[in-house]
Amino acid sequence: MASRDLEQALSSIDAMEARRYALRYALVSAEWLAETADPEKAAPGRGEAVAGLEEMDREVLCGAEMGAALDVLEAHREGLGLKDAARLRVLGRDRSEQTRIPNELAGAMSRAVNDATMAWRRAKRDNDWGVFAPHLDAVVALCRRQAACLDPGRDPYDVLLDLYEPGCDQAFYDRFFERVRACVVPLAERVAAAPQPSRACMAGAFDPDRQWALARDLALFEGVDPEKLVMGRTEHPFSDGIDSGHVFIATHIYEDDVLSNVFSVLHEGGHAMYEAGVDPEFDRTCLAGGTSMGMHEAQSRFFENYVGRSRAFAGPLLAAMASHFPEKLEGVTAGDLYRAENRVEPSLVRTEADELTYPLHVMVRYEVEKGLLSGELAAADVPAAWGRLYREYLGVDVPDDRRGALQDIHWSQASIGYFPTYALGGAYGAQLLHAMTADLAAGGTPFDDVLASGDLAPVRAWLGDRVWRWGRSKEPRRIVEEACGEEFDPGYYCDYLERKFGELYGL
Repeated sequence: MASRDLEQALSSIDAMEARRYALRYALVSAEWLAETADPEKAAPGRGEAVAGLEEMDREVLCGAEMGAALDVLEAHREGLGLKDAARLRVLGRDRSEQTRIPNELAGAMSRAVNDATMAWRRAKRDNDWGVFAPHLDAVVALCRRQAACLDPGRDPYDVLLDLYEPGCDQAFYDRFFERVRACVVPLAERVAAAPQPSRACMAGAFDPDRQWALARDLALFEGVDPEKLVMGRTEHPFSDGIDSGHVFIATHIYEDDVLSNVFSVLHEGGHAMYEAGVDPEFDRTCLAGGTSMGMHEAQSRFFENYVGRSRAFAGPLLAAMASHFPEKLEGVTAGDLYRAENRVEPSLVRTEADELTYPLHVMVRYEVEKGLLSGELAAADVPAAWGRLYREYLGVDVPDDRRGALQDIHWSQASIGYFPTYALGGAYGAQLLHAMTADLAAGGTPFDDVLASGDLAPVRAWLGDRVWRWGRSKEPRRIVEEACGEEFDPGYYCDYLERKFGELYGL
Protein backbone atom coordinates (compact mmCIF):
# COMPACT_ATOMS: atom_id res chain seq x y z
CA MET A 1 0.00 0.00 0.00
CA ALA A 2 2.81 2.41 0.90
CA SER A 3 4.55 1.86 -2.44
CA ARG A 4 1.24 2.42 -4.27
CA ASP A 5 0.72 5.71 -2.40
CA LEU A 6 4.19 6.85 -3.40
CA GLU A 7 3.65 5.82 -7.01
CA GLN A 8 0.37 7.74 -7.14
CA ALA A 9 1.95 10.80 -5.53
CA LEU A 10 4.81 10.82 -8.04
CA SER A 11 2.36 10.41 -10.91
CA SER A 12 0.35 13.34 -9.58
CA ILE A 13 3.48 15.49 -9.28
CA ASP A 14 4.48 14.56 -12.84
CA ALA A 15 1.11 15.77 -14.11
CA MET A 16 1.30 19.03 -12.15
CA GLU A 17 4.84 19.68 -13.30
CA ALA A 18 3.69 19.17 -16.90
CA ARG A 19 1.04 21.87 -16.38
CA ARG A 20 3.61 24.19 -14.84
CA TYR A 21 5.96 23.55 -17.77
CA ALA A 22 3.26 24.63 -20.23
CA LEU A 23 2.72 27.82 -18.26
CA ARG A 24 6.47 28.49 -18.10
CA TYR A 25 6.69 28.00 -21.85
CA ALA A 26 4.13 30.75 -22.32
CA LEU A 27 5.74 33.04 -19.72
CA VAL A 28 9.25 32.78 -21.16
CA SER A 29 7.90 33.29 -24.68
CA ALA A 30 6.03 36.40 -23.54
CA GLU A 31 9.19 37.79 -21.94
CA TRP A 32 11.17 37.11 -25.10
CA LEU A 33 8.63 38.97 -27.22
CA ALA A 34 8.51 41.83 -24.71
CA GLU A 35 12.26 42.37 -24.92
CA THR A 36 12.85 41.74 -28.62
CA ALA A 37 9.72 42.26 -30.71
CA ASP A 38 6.57 43.63 -29.05
CA PRO A 39 5.36 47.15 -29.84
CA GLU A 40 5.05 49.54 -26.91
CA LYS A 41 1.24 49.50 -26.88
CA ALA A 42 1.24 45.73 -26.42
CA ALA A 43 2.42 46.19 -22.83
CA PRO A 44 -0.94 46.47 -21.00
CA GLY A 45 -2.40 43.36 -22.60
CA ARG A 46 0.78 41.39 -22.11
CA GLY A 47 0.91 42.47 -18.48
CA GLU A 48 -2.55 41.08 -17.84
CA ALA A 49 -1.70 37.85 -19.67
CA VAL A 50 1.53 37.37 -17.71
CA ALA A 51 -0.25 38.06 -14.42
CA GLY A 52 -2.87 35.47 -15.34
CA LEU A 53 -0.28 32.85 -16.27
CA GLU A 54 1.62 33.45 -13.03
CA GLU A 55 -1.60 33.14 -11.05
CA MET A 56 -2.36 29.80 -12.71
CA ASP A 57 1.14 28.58 -11.89
CA ARG A 58 0.70 29.59 -8.25
CA GLU A 59 -2.60 27.73 -8.11
CA VAL A 60 -0.85 24.53 -9.18
CA LEU A 61 2.18 24.95 -6.91
CA CYS A 62 0.24 26.08 -3.85
CA GLY A 63 -2.85 23.93 -4.30
CA ALA A 64 -4.06 21.11 -2.08
CA GLU A 65 -3.16 18.41 -4.62
CA MET A 66 0.50 19.46 -4.62
CA GLY A 67 0.51 19.68 -0.83
CA ALA A 68 -0.91 16.17 -0.45
CA ALA A 69 1.56 14.69 -2.95
CA LEU A 70 4.53 16.32 -1.23
CA ASP A 71 3.31 15.03 2.14
CA VAL A 72 3.47 11.49 0.74
CA LEU A 73 6.99 12.06 -0.57
CA GLU A 74 8.04 13.45 2.81
CA ALA A 75 6.70 10.31 4.51
CA HIS A 76 8.84 8.20 2.16
CA ARG A 77 11.86 10.50 2.15
CA GLU A 78 14.38 7.80 3.10
CA GLY A 79 13.47 5.66 0.11
CA LEU A 80 13.51 8.36 -2.56
CA GLY A 81 16.08 8.41 -5.33
CA LEU A 82 18.23 11.47 -6.14
CA LYS A 83 15.75 13.01 -8.58
CA ASP A 84 12.67 12.65 -6.40
CA ALA A 85 14.47 13.70 -3.23
CA ALA A 86 15.61 16.83 -5.06
CA ARG A 87 12.10 17.48 -6.33
CA LEU A 88 10.77 17.23 -2.79
CA ARG A 89 13.33 19.79 -1.60
CA VAL A 90 12.94 22.22 -4.50
CA LEU A 91 9.15 22.03 -4.81
CA GLY A 92 8.88 22.28 -1.04
CA ARG A 93 11.00 25.43 -0.96
CA ASP A 94 9.25 27.02 -3.92
CA ARG A 95 5.83 26.17 -2.51
CA SER A 96 6.75 27.50 0.94
CA GLU A 97 7.80 30.81 -0.60
CA GLN A 98 4.75 31.17 -2.78
CA THR A 99 2.14 30.14 -0.22
CA ARG A 100 3.31 32.96 2.02
CA ILE A 101 2.65 35.57 -0.66
CA PRO A 102 -1.05 36.50 -1.08
CA ASN A 103 -2.51 36.25 -4.57
CA GLU A 104 -3.27 39.97 -4.43
CA LEU A 105 0.40 40.80 -3.81
CA ALA A 106 1.63 38.44 -6.53
CA GLY A 107 -0.73 39.97 -9.07
CA ALA A 108 0.18 43.51 -8.02
CA MET A 109 3.88 42.70 -8.40
CA SER A 110 3.39 41.22 -11.87
CA ARG A 111 1.50 44.29 -13.07
CA ALA A 112 3.94 46.69 -11.41
CA VAL A 113 6.87 44.98 -13.11
CA ASN A 114 5.20 45.17 -16.50
CA ASP A 115 4.52 48.90 -16.05
CA ALA A 116 7.96 49.60 -14.57
CA THR A 117 9.78 47.85 -17.40
CA MET A 118 8.00 49.91 -20.03
CA ALA A 119 8.63 53.09 -18.00
CA TRP A 120 12.31 52.17 -17.70
CA ARG A 121 12.60 51.87 -21.47
CA ARG A 122 11.04 55.30 -21.97
CA ALA A 123 13.15 56.83 -19.20
CA LYS A 124 16.38 55.44 -20.60
CA ARG A 125 15.49 56.51 -24.13
CA ASP A 126 14.71 60.04 -22.94
CA ASN A 127 17.42 60.19 -20.26
CA ASP A 128 14.78 61.06 -17.67
CA TRP A 129 15.00 59.41 -14.24
CA GLY A 130 11.77 61.12 -13.20
CA VAL A 131 9.79 58.91 -15.59
CA PHE A 132 11.01 55.78 -13.83
CA ALA A 133 11.29 56.96 -10.21
CA PRO A 134 7.64 56.46 -9.13
CA HIS A 135 7.66 52.97 -10.61
CA LEU A 136 10.81 52.08 -8.68
CA ASP A 137 9.23 53.32 -5.46
CA ALA A 138 6.23 51.10 -6.17
CA VAL A 139 8.40 48.06 -6.92
CA VAL A 140 10.52 48.57 -3.78
CA ALA A 141 7.38 48.86 -1.64
CA LEU A 142 6.07 45.60 -3.10
CA CYS A 143 9.46 43.92 -2.54
CA ARG A 144 9.33 44.96 1.12
CA ARG A 145 5.83 43.49 1.41
CA GLN A 146 7.03 40.31 -0.28
CA ALA A 147 9.96 39.99 2.13
CA ALA A 148 7.68 40.58 5.12
CA CYS A 149 5.42 37.77 3.96
CA LEU A 150 8.31 35.37 3.43
CA ASP A 151 10.08 36.01 6.74
CA PRO A 152 8.73 38.87 8.86
CA GLY A 153 11.49 38.49 11.45
CA ARG A 154 14.40 39.12 9.06
CA ASP A 155 15.81 42.20 7.39
CA PRO A 156 13.94 42.57 4.05
CA TYR A 157 17.11 42.77 2.00
CA ASP A 158 18.47 39.58 3.59
CA VAL A 159 15.27 37.81 2.54
CA LEU A 160 15.59 39.02 -1.05
CA LEU A 161 19.30 38.17 -1.31
CA ASP A 162 18.53 34.61 -0.23
CA LEU A 163 16.02 34.24 -3.06
CA TYR A 164 18.77 34.68 -5.66
CA GLU A 165 21.57 32.86 -3.81
CA PRO A 166 20.42 30.48 -1.05
CA GLY A 167 22.25 31.02 2.22
CA CYS A 168 23.57 34.48 1.34
CA ASP A 169 22.71 37.61 3.30
CA GLN A 170 24.20 41.06 3.87
CA ALA A 171 26.71 39.71 6.40
CA PHE A 172 27.99 37.23 3.79
CA TYR A 173 28.19 39.83 1.02
CA ASP A 174 29.76 42.44 3.29
CA ARG A 175 32.60 40.01 4.04
CA PHE A 176 32.87 38.97 0.39
CA PHE A 177 32.97 42.51 -0.98
CA GLU A 178 35.44 43.62 1.68
CA ARG A 179 37.79 40.86 0.54
CA VAL A 180 37.37 41.72 -3.14
CA ARG A 181 37.65 45.48 -2.58
CA ALA A 182 40.91 44.98 -0.66
CA CYS A 183 42.31 43.30 -3.77
CA VAL A 184 40.77 45.31 -6.61
CA VAL A 185 41.15 48.89 -5.39
CA PRO A 186 44.94 48.90 -4.82
CA LEU A 187 45.52 46.73 -7.88
CA ALA A 188 43.49 49.14 -10.05
CA GLU A 189 45.51 52.06 -8.66
CA ARG A 190 48.78 50.34 -9.60
CA VAL A 191 47.43 49.53 -13.04
CA ALA A 192 46.32 53.14 -13.58
CA ALA A 193 49.89 54.32 -12.94
CA ALA A 194 51.34 51.92 -15.55
CA PRO A 195 51.50 52.45 -19.34
CA GLN A 196 48.12 51.64 -20.90
CA PRO A 197 47.60 49.16 -23.72
CA SER A 198 46.15 50.58 -26.94
CA ARG A 199 42.63 49.85 -28.14
CA ALA A 200 43.29 51.34 -31.56
CA CYS A 201 42.93 47.97 -33.28
CA MET A 202 39.27 47.83 -32.24
CA ALA A 203 38.43 51.47 -33.01
CA GLY A 204 36.11 52.66 -35.73
CA ALA A 205 32.78 51.58 -37.18
CA PHE A 206 31.92 47.89 -37.57
CA ASP A 207 28.92 47.24 -39.81
CA PRO A 208 25.89 46.21 -37.68
CA ASP A 209 24.66 43.54 -40.11
CA ARG A 210 28.06 41.87 -40.18
CA GLN A 211 28.23 42.15 -36.39
CA TRP A 212 24.92 40.30 -36.21
CA ALA A 213 26.32 37.48 -38.35
CA LEU A 214 29.41 37.44 -36.12
CA ALA A 215 27.20 37.22 -33.02
CA ARG A 216 25.56 34.02 -34.19
CA ASP A 217 28.87 32.51 -35.26
CA LEU A 218 30.39 33.28 -31.84
CA ALA A 219 27.51 31.62 -30.03
CA LEU A 220 28.00 28.47 -32.09
CA PHE A 221 31.80 28.72 -31.79
CA GLU A 222 31.68 28.66 -28.00
CA GLY A 223 29.37 25.68 -28.13
CA VAL A 224 25.69 26.65 -28.15
CA ASP A 225 23.77 24.04 -30.14
CA PRO A 226 22.25 25.79 -33.20
CA GLU A 227 19.31 23.40 -33.16
CA LYS A 228 18.37 24.65 -29.68
CA LEU A 229 19.04 28.37 -30.16
CA VAL A 230 16.86 31.41 -30.83
CA MET A 231 18.69 34.76 -31.14
CA GLY A 232 17.40 38.31 -31.14
CA ARG A 233 18.35 41.94 -30.54
CA THR A 234 17.48 43.97 -27.47
CA GLU A 235 18.48 47.03 -25.45
CA HIS A 236 19.80 45.00 -22.51
CA PRO A 237 21.39 41.62 -23.42
CA PHE A 238 19.89 38.57 -21.72
CA SER A 239 19.36 34.85 -22.11
CA ASP A 240 16.83 32.29 -20.96
CA GLY A 241 15.85 28.69 -21.44
CA ILE A 242 12.65 26.68 -21.49
CA ASP A 243 14.28 23.26 -21.26
CA SER A 244 17.49 21.53 -22.35
CA GLY A 245 16.38 21.75 -25.98
CA HIS A 246 15.29 25.40 -26.21
CA VAL A 247 17.39 28.44 -25.26
CA PHE A 248 17.38 32.15 -26.10
CA ILE A 249 20.14 34.74 -26.49
CA ALA A 250 19.50 38.45 -27.08
CA THR A 251 22.34 40.88 -27.68
CA HIS A 252 22.78 44.54 -28.56
CA ILE A 253 24.97 45.88 -31.32
CA TYR A 254 26.85 49.18 -31.25
CA GLU A 255 28.42 50.18 -34.54
CA ASP A 256 31.35 51.89 -32.80
CA ASP A 257 32.02 49.16 -30.20
CA VAL A 258 32.34 45.69 -31.69
CA LEU A 259 33.76 44.21 -28.47
CA SER A 260 30.53 45.01 -26.64
CA ASN A 261 28.66 42.61 -28.91
CA VAL A 262 31.46 40.02 -28.81
CA PHE A 263 31.57 39.74 -25.04
CA SER A 264 27.80 40.06 -24.60
CA VAL A 265 27.36 37.00 -26.81
CA LEU A 266 30.08 35.00 -25.07
CA HIS A 267 28.52 35.93 -21.71
CA GLU A 268 24.95 35.07 -22.66
CA GLY A 269 26.17 31.94 -24.41
CA GLY A 270 27.53 30.73 -21.09
CA HIS A 271 24.07 31.12 -19.58
CA ALA A 272 22.47 29.36 -22.53
CA MET A 273 24.86 26.39 -22.42
CA TYR A 274 24.13 25.97 -18.71
CA GLU A 275 20.39 25.80 -19.38
CA ALA A 276 20.89 23.43 -22.32
CA GLY A 277 23.40 21.32 -20.38
CA VAL A 278 21.01 20.28 -17.61
CA ASP A 279 20.23 16.55 -17.62
CA PRO A 280 17.29 16.09 -20.06
CA GLU A 281 15.72 13.84 -17.41
CA PHE A 282 14.97 17.07 -15.51
CA ASP A 283 13.12 18.68 -18.43
CA ARG A 284 9.57 19.74 -17.59
CA THR A 285 10.30 19.53 -13.87
CA CYS A 286 11.27 21.99 -11.15
CA LEU A 287 14.88 20.75 -11.47
CA ALA A 288 15.40 22.25 -14.93
CA GLY A 289 17.57 25.36 -15.23
CA GLY A 290 20.41 26.70 -13.13
CA THR A 291 20.60 26.15 -9.40
CA SER A 292 21.12 29.83 -8.50
CA MET A 293 21.89 33.16 -10.09
CA GLY A 294 25.42 33.09 -8.66
CA MET A 295 26.12 29.75 -10.31
CA HIS A 296 24.50 30.99 -13.51
CA GLU A 297 26.75 34.04 -13.53
CA ALA A 298 29.73 31.75 -12.89
CA GLN A 299 29.03 30.07 -16.23
CA SER A 300 28.45 33.27 -18.20
CA ARG A 301 31.47 35.07 -16.81
CA PHE A 302 33.57 31.93 -17.28
CA PHE A 303 33.05 32.09 -21.04
CA GLU A 304 33.17 35.88 -21.18
CA ASN A 305 36.36 36.30 -19.15
CA TYR A 306 38.21 33.10 -18.28
CA VAL A 307 37.86 31.90 -21.87
CA GLY A 308 36.97 34.95 -23.96
CA ARG A 309 39.45 37.45 -22.50
CA SER A 310 42.30 34.96 -22.03
CA ARG A 311 45.60 35.29 -23.84
CA ALA A 312 45.36 31.73 -25.17
CA PHE A 313 41.95 32.27 -26.78
CA ALA A 314 42.85 35.58 -28.44
CA GLY A 315 44.02 33.83 -31.60
CA PRO A 316 40.83 31.82 -32.26
CA LEU A 317 38.68 34.80 -31.27
CA LEU A 318 40.53 37.12 -33.64
CA ALA A 319 40.15 34.59 -36.46
CA ALA A 320 36.40 34.46 -35.88
CA MET A 321 36.14 38.25 -35.91
CA ALA A 322 38.41 38.62 -38.94
CA SER A 323 36.23 36.22 -40.94
CA HIS A 324 33.53 38.90 -40.83
CA PHE A 325 35.76 41.99 -40.85
CA PRO A 326 38.90 41.07 -42.84
CA GLU A 327 39.60 44.63 -43.99
CA LYS A 328 39.12 46.11 -40.50
CA LEU A 329 41.37 43.60 -38.77
CA GLU A 330 44.09 43.21 -41.37
CA GLY A 331 47.46 43.29 -39.61
CA VAL A 332 45.93 42.97 -36.12
CA THR A 333 47.65 40.30 -34.02
CA ALA A 334 46.31 38.10 -31.25
CA GLY A 335 48.48 40.07 -28.85
CA ASP A 336 46.92 43.33 -30.04
CA LEU A 337 43.44 41.96 -29.39
CA TYR A 338 44.40 40.56 -25.97
CA ARG A 339 45.77 43.89 -24.81
CA ALA A 340 42.83 45.84 -26.23
CA GLU A 341 40.15 43.64 -24.69
CA ASN A 342 41.84 43.69 -21.28
CA ARG A 343 42.66 47.38 -20.97
CA VAL A 344 41.67 48.61 -17.51
CA GLU A 345 39.76 51.85 -17.68
CA PRO A 346 37.25 52.83 -14.96
CA SER A 347 34.00 53.52 -16.77
CA LEU A 348 30.34 54.34 -16.35
CA VAL A 349 28.51 51.27 -17.66
CA ARG A 350 28.65 47.91 -15.89
CA THR A 351 28.10 45.73 -18.94
CA GLU A 352 30.97 47.46 -20.75
CA ALA A 353 33.33 47.44 -17.75
CA ASP A 354 36.79 45.90 -17.85
CA GLU A 355 37.24 42.67 -15.96
CA LEU A 356 39.22 44.16 -13.07
CA THR A 357 36.95 47.05 -12.10
CA TYR A 358 33.71 45.16 -12.87
CA PRO A 359 33.03 44.11 -9.24
CA LEU A 360 33.18 47.77 -8.18
CA HIS A 361 30.16 48.43 -10.40
CA VAL A 362 28.34 45.62 -8.60
CA MET A 363 29.27 47.07 -5.21
CA VAL A 364 27.64 50.39 -6.16
CA ARG A 365 24.36 48.63 -6.87
CA TYR A 366 24.63 46.60 -3.67
CA GLU A 367 24.96 49.76 -1.60
CA VAL A 368 22.05 51.46 -3.39
CA GLU A 369 19.83 48.41 -2.90
CA LYS A 370 20.67 48.36 0.80
CA GLY A 371 19.58 52.00 0.99
CA LEU A 372 16.34 51.41 -0.91
CA LEU A 373 15.29 48.44 1.20
CA SER A 374 16.22 50.06 4.51
CA GLY A 375 14.32 53.22 3.61
CA GLU A 376 17.42 55.40 3.74
CA LEU A 377 16.96 56.10 0.04
CA ALA A 378 13.84 56.85 -2.00
CA ALA A 379 13.87 56.51 -5.76
CA ALA A 380 14.35 60.26 -6.15
CA ASP A 381 17.61 59.99 -4.17
CA VAL A 382 19.14 57.26 -6.29
CA PRO A 383 20.90 59.33 -9.02
CA ALA A 384 22.75 61.42 -6.43
CA ALA A 385 23.76 58.35 -4.40
CA TRP A 386 24.80 56.61 -7.61
CA GLY A 387 27.01 59.53 -8.63
CA ARG A 388 28.62 59.75 -5.21
CA LEU A 389 29.44 56.03 -5.16
CA TYR A 390 30.82 56.05 -8.71
CA ARG A 391 33.17 58.87 -7.77
CA GLU A 392 34.20 57.04 -4.59
CA TYR A 393 34.60 53.53 -6.05
CA LEU A 394 35.66 54.18 -9.65
CA GLY A 395 36.77 57.82 -9.71
CA VAL A 396 34.41 58.76 -12.54
CA ASP A 397 31.72 61.43 -12.77
CA VAL A 398 28.27 60.35 -13.97
CA PRO A 399 27.12 62.80 -16.68
CA ASP A 400 23.54 61.58 -17.16
CA ASP A 401 20.98 59.05 -15.97
CA ARG A 402 21.14 56.97 -19.14
CA ARG A 403 24.72 56.02 -18.31
CA GLY A 404 23.97 56.18 -14.61
CA ALA A 405 21.15 54.65 -12.61
CA LEU A 406 19.01 53.91 -15.69
CA GLN A 407 21.56 51.66 -17.38
CA ASP A 408 20.26 48.33 -16.01
CA ILE A 409 16.82 46.79 -16.43
CA HIS A 410 16.89 44.73 -13.23
CA TRP A 411 15.10 47.07 -10.80
CA SER A 412 12.20 47.50 -13.19
CA GLN A 413 11.79 43.72 -13.08
CA ALA A 414 11.83 43.66 -9.25
CA SER A 415 15.17 41.80 -9.36
CA ILE A 416 16.41 43.45 -6.17
CA GLY A 417 19.03 41.18 -4.64
CA TYR A 418 20.23 39.88 -8.01
CA PHE A 419 23.17 42.25 -8.61
CA PRO A 420 25.55 40.86 -5.95
CA THR A 421 25.45 37.47 -7.68
CA TYR A 422 27.32 38.95 -10.66
CA ALA A 423 30.44 39.44 -8.55
CA LEU A 424 29.88 36.20 -6.63
CA GLY A 425 29.60 34.34 -9.94
CA GLY A 426 32.98 35.68 -11.00
CA ALA A 427 34.46 34.29 -7.79
CA TYR A 428 32.73 30.92 -8.19
CA GLY A 429 34.11 30.80 -11.73
CA ALA A 430 37.69 31.51 -10.64
CA GLN A 431 37.56 28.59 -8.22
CA LEU A 432 36.06 26.35 -10.92
CA LEU A 433 38.82 27.51 -13.27
CA HIS A 434 41.50 26.53 -10.74
CA ALA A 435 40.04 23.04 -10.36
CA MET A 436 39.45 22.59 -14.09
CA THR A 437 43.01 23.66 -14.94
CA ALA A 438 44.41 21.10 -12.50
CA ASP A 439 42.16 18.31 -13.82
CA LEU A 440 42.92 19.02 -17.47
CA ALA A 441 46.66 19.19 -16.79
CA ALA A 442 46.53 15.89 -14.92
CA GLY A 443 44.85 14.39 -17.98
CA GLY A 444 47.59 15.70 -20.27
CA THR A 445 45.54 18.54 -21.78
CA PRO A 446 46.70 21.95 -20.49
CA PHE A 447 43.87 24.49 -20.27
CA ASP A 448 45.71 27.08 -22.38
CA ASP A 449 46.31 24.50 -25.10
CA VAL A 450 42.57 23.80 -25.21
CA LEU A 451 41.78 27.50 -25.61
CA ALA A 452 44.49 28.05 -28.21
CA SER A 453 43.06 25.21 -30.30
CA GLY A 454 39.68 26.94 -30.49
CA ASP A 455 37.95 23.65 -29.63
CA LEU A 456 36.28 24.25 -26.27
CA ALA A 457 34.80 20.75 -25.99
CA PRO A 458 36.99 19.79 -22.97
CA VAL A 459 35.89 22.97 -21.14
CA ARG A 460 32.23 22.26 -21.84
CA ALA A 461 32.63 18.61 -20.85
CA TRP A 462 34.20 19.51 -17.48
CA LEU A 463 31.54 22.09 -16.64
CA GLY A 464 28.80 19.85 -18.01
CA ASP A 465 29.78 16.99 -15.74
CA ARG A 466 30.41 18.99 -12.57
CA VAL A 467 27.91 21.84 -12.86
CA TRP A 468 25.44 21.90 -15.71
CA ARG A 469 23.89 18.44 -15.60
CA TRP A 470 22.77 18.81 -12.00
CA GLY A 471 20.35 21.65 -12.69
CA ARG A 472 18.56 22.60 -9.48
CA SER A 473 19.07 19.17 -7.93
CA LYS A 474 22.10 20.43 -5.96
CA GLU A 475 22.64 23.68 -4.06
CA PRO A 476 25.40 26.01 -5.39
CA ARG A 477 27.74 25.61 -2.43
CA ARG A 478 27.56 21.84 -2.77
CA ILE A 479 28.36 22.06 -6.48
CA VAL A 480 31.44 24.18 -5.73
CA GLU A 481 32.61 21.83 -2.99
CA GLU A 482 32.16 18.69 -5.08
CA ALA A 483 33.67 20.19 -8.25
CA CYS A 484 36.64 21.79 -6.48
CA GLY A 485 37.15 19.48 -3.52
CA GLU A 486 36.86 22.33 -1.00
CA GLU A 487 34.50 25.01 0.26
CA PHE A 488 34.00 28.29 -1.59
CA ASP A 489 37.03 30.56 -1.23
CA PRO A 490 37.08 34.05 -2.83
CA GLY A 491 40.87 33.98 -2.58
CA TYR A 492 41.01 32.20 -5.94
CA TYR A 493 39.28 35.17 -7.56
CA CYS A 494 41.68 37.67 -6.01
CA ASP A 495 44.70 35.54 -6.94
CA TYR A 496 43.48 35.30 -10.53
CA LEU A 497 43.02 39.08 -10.86
CA GLU A 498 46.43 39.85 -9.35
CA ARG A 499 48.18 37.30 -11.53
CA LYS A 500 46.48 38.28 -14.79
CA PHE A 501 46.70 42.06 -14.50
CA GLY A 502 50.07 41.99 -12.81
CA GLU A 503 51.46 40.14 -15.83
CA LEU A 504 49.59 42.24 -18.40
CA TYR A 505 50.75 45.53 -16.89
CA GLY A 506 54.21 44.37 -15.82
CA LEU A 507 53.59 45.05 -12.15
